[in-house]
Amino acid sequence: MPALLQDIRHAFRIVARSPLFSAIAVGTLALGIGASTALFSVVNGVLLNPLPFPQASQLIAIYEQNAGMPEAPISYLNFLDWQRASRTFSSMAIYRHEDFNLTGTDRATRVNGLMISAGFLSTLGLHPAHGRDFASSDDRLGAAPVALLSDGFWHRRYGGDSSVIGKSMHLDGNEYIIVGILPAEFRFYDVERDVFLPIGQWSDPSFLDRRVDVSSHAVGRLSPGVTLAEAREEMDSIARQLAIEYPEADKGVGVSVIPMKEDIVGNVQPVLLALLGAVGFLLLIACANVASLLLARSMRRSGEFALRAAIGASSGRIIAQLLTESLIIAGFGGVAGLLSAFFGTKVMVRTLPAALPRSGDISIDWKVLLLTLTVSLICGLGFGLAPALKSSHVNLQQVLRQSARGAGGGRLRLQGLFVAIQTAMALVLLVGAGLMLRSFAALWRVNPGYKPDHAITFSMSLSSTSATTEAETRARLRRFDAQMRSIPGVEAVSVTLGSRPMIHDSELPFWIKGQPKPASNNDMPQSMFYLVESGFKEAMGITLKGGRFISEQDDEHAPVVIDIDDVFARTYFPNQNPIGQRIQIAGFDVEAEIIGVVGHIRQWGPDNDPKTAIEAQFFFPFMQLPPKLMRLVANGVAVVLRTKGDLTSVMGPVRAAAAEFDSGAVIYADETMNEVISNSLTARRLSMILLGVFSGIALILSCVGIYGVLSYLVEERTREIGVRMALGAERGDVLRLILRQGAVMAILGMGTGWGLALGLTRLITSQLYGVSPHDPLTFCSAGFALMTAAMAACYVPARRATLIDPLVALRYE
Repeated sequence: MPALLQDIRHAFRIVARSPLFSAIAVGTLALGIGASTALFSVVNGVLLNPLPFPQASQLIAIYEQNAGMPEAPISYLNFLDWQRASRTFSSMAIYRHEDFNLTGTDRATRVNGLMISAGFLSTLGLHPAHGRDFASSDDRLGAAPVALLSDGFWHRRYGGDSSVIGKSMHLDGNEYIIVGILPAEFRFYDVERDVFLPIGQWSDPSFLDRRVDVSSHAVGRLSPGVTLAEAREEMDSIARQLAIEYPEADKGVGVSVIPMKEDIVGNVQPVLLALLGAVGFLLLIACANVASLLLARSMRRSGEFALRAAIGASSGRIIAQLLTESLIIAGFGGVAGLLSAFFGTKVMVRTLPAALPRSGDISIDWKVLLLTLTVSLICGLGFGLAPALKSSHVNLQQVLRQSARGAGGGRLRLQGLFVAIQTAMALVLLVGAGLMLRSFAALWRVNPGYKPDHAITFSMSLSSTSATTEAETRARLRRFDAQMRSIPGVEAVSVTLGSRPMIHDSELPFWIKGQPKPASNNDMPQSMFYLVESGFKEAMGITLKGGRFISEQDDEHAPVVIDIDDVFARTYFPNQNPIGQRIQIAGFDVEAEIIGVVGHIRQWGPDNDPKTAIEAQFFFPFMQLPPKLMRLVANGVAVVLRTKGDLTSVMGPVRAAAAEFDSGAVIYADETMNEVISNSLTARRLSMILLGVFSGIALILSCVGIYGVLSYLVEERTREIGVRMALGAERGDVLRLILRQGAVMAILGMGTGWGLALGLTRLITSQLYGVSPHDPLTFCSAGFALMTAAMAACYVPARRATLIDPLVALRYE
């Protein structure tokens, strides 16, 4: 213990005596440890931490499964049958997203919510913080309308007043009694909802049609001791039985059972793991850099080590002293890295929330702190061990003979090895960042099937009651169109429902007239559908390839018509003209004539569609929507608008114009179509930005390493350079000598880095678009950038070497 305390005191004196060196070493480690800690905090919050529910591992997401969609919404009647028949689930609940107009104040506002079945909260393992939960008697048609509020909405709207329980609120023109307040910080699928209503009170007739899904989903809790495989086996058995009992609706319909955490995280796991590997490279670069700096400093302390050995210090004692110094530097680096990670994580979550599911669960917790401590200790031992071992073997006579010239070439070779390692890893990161950048650029160049410039989309809800007729709704939408077209600068406008590119998807089964009718809806092909008005083609900027597009004359009094996209035409009408053909649309129970063909819209995003994605699309006239569905339109429609002017300034006139024809209308969720495309690429943008940051830091650290090695090399070879110049060497010769040594280290590292990159870039193949993981241009560009930076780092010490005065160098020696 006395020896340890002595080593610690001496290490602190050494650190304090070289403030510049210590700051560089600590700063280098802070970059590596901070980046790794920040990214681990993201991985920990998103992938490792359990969901914020009791026994969260038992929570399961349940979907219907058919040929068109492996994870499809479910029908309410199927859910009730699952609930009755299942024994592997202790409870099961259904829910659907729904937004509402909140009235009763000067201005109607839009609130987001969930329609849930009784038992939804108990399935999640939760209970209201105030008031009561929904009872089974609430969850049925004809029951008194009741509502639950989220804690956040309760505080924003009612100031956290508990007396609000038992009072009423008006949603979509109907009165609901508030019966409870949910726990604080409750979020479901990473979204905080405002209000919750019983789903069983929903009076829409399609809700009780087993053939129709109304965007409902289910969540279940496994019974104690039940495995996921057992639950899947049971649900498959139930699905087969339902297919026998209801062949028209359930033939070919399976059940998809997925852990809820896996369902929430989605496809971000491979992205985060790839980034975690990249930040590991950055940490190794930082350690190699500090090891190189420590080794260089140990050259200048050769006399000290020789003296220690001469008075009896063992090799182990010298190693212990140097490792203590390394661990203290690593400790300071860990603290600085933790502080930088704290702020870096906040910036990452704040700037890229859409790319990070469970962003609210990301924090610096005890696991992150433990990782930082462990990484700091490992780094301290890792970068300190090689210099310590090298310095512990002291040749006393050689040191005295070399005098001020230090320890010689062996350490320089080891330093060169560290630099080569840094360069190799930096090149791997540069190649990865280059590939992601080229992929992102390629995605931006993809034609999405429409013209996003000068186009904006938003949602709108009209004031309505259950007595509002479908004729009244049509009339109000026509007045809305006229109001929008009267706004200066507006070129085209269309109300739309169903699918919206990269925002929402809706599918319907159909069959082609003249061909045998499939036995059930699930045997029919599926197509994406867009409910649109005549202005949709101009508002979106889609291309008409044949026939005509929907016009104002295609209204409720005209024969039903549709347009299809070219994928639909190639798939279902190969080698024939689809115009004039007729299809039966099962979900709408109507027969429609195809009147035109338009270009395909990239519904799923600019990159390659999922293998299971439905590609075919048709466009249905909004005004020909069946009456039973038109009544629901007032609850919420989308609008696409094209303007000549500034998109950011058009929403003010839009809201004013909407208020003129309906004072209760609410406009919300506006975003430009360019923003829609950008939002669809958030995960790729996250990868590109972080890889770019990591590769930039790695490049800087590699240059610092090369600069440090060559600086010490020039100092070590001062006498040699003086002799060369005294014997007639030109300054250019000396410059080339030093630059050559730096280039050799960089080239060795680049050769190794290219080999590593060839193998490792295969791991990000799924993240690439329009570029090969072995793209020669990216590899060469990364190598050129690295070599240019390395030569720039070499130039300063090389230039310093040319300024050595031979007489001064020889006199000093």
